[in-house]
Amino acid sequence: MKLAAAISGDLRKIMAEEIKAAEDAVTAAMRQAADGLKADLRRQVTEAGMGQRLANTWRAELYPKGRNSIKAAGFVFTRAPTIIRAFDQGAVIKSKHGFWLAIPTPAAGTGARGKRMTPGLWEQMHGSRLRFIYRRGAPSLLVAENMRVRTGKRGGFAKGSASALRSGRGMTSVVMFILVPQVSLRKRLDVDGVAERWASALPELIVRNWRN
Repeated sequence: MKLAAAISGDLRKIMAEEIKAAEDAVTAAMRQAADGLKADLRRQVTEAGMGQRLANTWRAELYPKGRNSIKAAGFVFTRAPTIIRAFDQGAVIKSKHGFWLAIPTPAAGTGARGKRMTPGLWEQMHGSRLRFIYRRGAPSLLVAENMRVRTGKRGGFAKGSASALRSGRGMTSVVMFILVPQVSLRKRLDVDGVAERWASALPELIVRNWRN
């Protein structure tokens, strides 16, 4: 008994179609994995209570751009790597410019365009010096003297007028900054864990996207 086998059809065309199917499947799977990883990382940030703005710093890119490829690669990254790394690994934050790390209270407000308030910026904006209060066994303070409570929708505090300063009526001291030697950030994210889950899912995604 003899057996004979032969390829039916154009071999080059068949191979070209299979290569295209592989390119489409790998690219689609990589896009799904990159977008899924980005979505999970964003969700992780918001569930950790760090806000949508920080979550949205996670972005995803697919390479090569504009075409499908068997070598397609996804690149997921954050535009706030320092902050994400601190909460992913845990960190101890210390002041770069002195012994104390100044944490603004709500009363300190913000700088122009929402810029984070610092003691130097506060003094520049208000034209007065903050008083340092050392507290043994507790965080020290930077306090603004001779402040008055604002009325109306604006709220907050303002420097007392000349007449108010003379009478002393309505004047108060307000804590603007709490001073601590350092702040420890506990680990609140698991970037590697999420990335590994999506990497493990890639083979199944490729098979699912392969055109039969």
